[in-house]
Amino acid sequence: MIRAGSIRLLYGVLLYLVVPFALLRLWWRGRRSPGYRQRIGERFGRGASDLPRGMIWIHAVSLGEVRAALPLVRALLRTRPAQPLLVTTTTPTGSQQVREALGDSVHHRYIPYDLPGVIGAFLDRLQPCLLVVMETELWPELFNGCRRRGIPLLLANARLSPRSARGYARVPWLTRPTLAAVDVIGAQSAADAERFRALGAPHVECVGNLKFDLSVPAGLAAQGQALRDTWGAQRRVWIAASTHAGEDELLLDAHAELLQRHADWLLILVPRHPERFAAVAELVRRRGLALAQRSCGEAAAGSQVYLGDTLGELLLLYAAADVAFVGGSLVAVGGHNVLEPAALGVPVLFGRHMFNFAEAEQLLLTAGGGQCVDAGTALVTQLEDWLTDAQARARASAAAAQVVAQNRGALARLLGIIETLLPEKARRGG
Repeated sequence: MIRAGSIRLLYGVLLYLVVPFALLRLWWRGRRSPGYRQRIGERFGRGASDLPRGMIWIHAVSLGEVRAALPLVRALLRTRPAQPLLVTTTTPTGSQQVREALGDSVHHRYIPYDLPGVIGAFLDRLQPCLLVVMETELWPELFNGCRRRGIPLLLANARLSPRSARGYARVPWLTRPTLAAVDVIGAQSAADAERFRALGAPHVECVGNLKFDLSVPAGLAAQGQALRDTWGAQRRVWIAASTHAGEDELLLDAHAELLQRHADWLLILVPRHPERFAAVAELVRRRGLALAQRSCGEAAAGSQVYLGDTLGELLLLYAAADVAFVGGSLVAVGGHNVLEPAALGVPVLFGRHMFNFAEAEQLLLTAGGGQCVDAGTALVTQLEDWLTDAQARARASAAAAQVVAQNRGALARLLGIIETLLPEKARRGG
């Protein structure tokens, strides 16, 4: 039988061997996104000396996880104003979202690599009173480091697709002890909870999806309407958001076909990753479509495609649209957050690859607030149906908003779990 200590030793050795390749990858990605080449020391635990001890630490790997964590972070800031919070991310886009959405109300760093020695020193320096990891980020050294130090650990808004579950099941010698170190796994759905239990997780609760608890900023609808008024109040507008390579071409093809019959319609195109903004802009130009770029402050009044090449404005752009297509779903990425446009009452389209949002997909399909489409004729037909039929669009809009409203509650349940996990001193301090 392989001992747990031997497993951790082997895992640590392998990670140290991988470090040069990880640094090379940061340098390579930094060609297009300079943020990857900045603050490298934080990835090895540096820059923590000025952080207070005893914080609640929330880790959200990238942009999507940060957005999901925002309701929880803001609730903790509201209910525990004396409790300092640390939010860590892995990617520069996640980091920028933390700074833009939360500013100086929280401390922020990149999470260190899961290296023995590095993680231990980071935990000993911070001595957090609780670690909350968003969604499905499993860090064997970090999780076991928390268990050895008695630091409570919550896996929040946890999801596990069948494909990911099969992958974790292939390495039970690593997966089981890692999950055993988690005090509570707050799963998004009953199916997610069952998959975690099948992998050996001992403490799993079904709390619902935190993304249903999205808080729409006051006045956002009015801001969206004001924006589209500058484009021409009578124009029909659809948005394709969080798109990936291989999807933009298909979406531009659909828009070009729509323009043949509806010459004034506008597509808002928002690539998922900032490093692709320039390439997508060039793609639009090569197609011969009139382009306006938000980052340049260009007016969309005479354009056919409006490129959303800024960060932190996706909700505003959703609020300015009649219909939304959410990307990562025409290619096998697994889809992105369809609940953001739904919360704003914007009917949602998506492709067949929605395994990361299977529950939200089914709820929207059942209610009539969303439709699954293939690229090509099906996409064009559904867009045209919703954009030309105001009554059908209004019914889908109301259904989408109702799906979100009826499934709120995960935030309250997660706050209750956090209350039980916090040490007595931290509860009194809050």
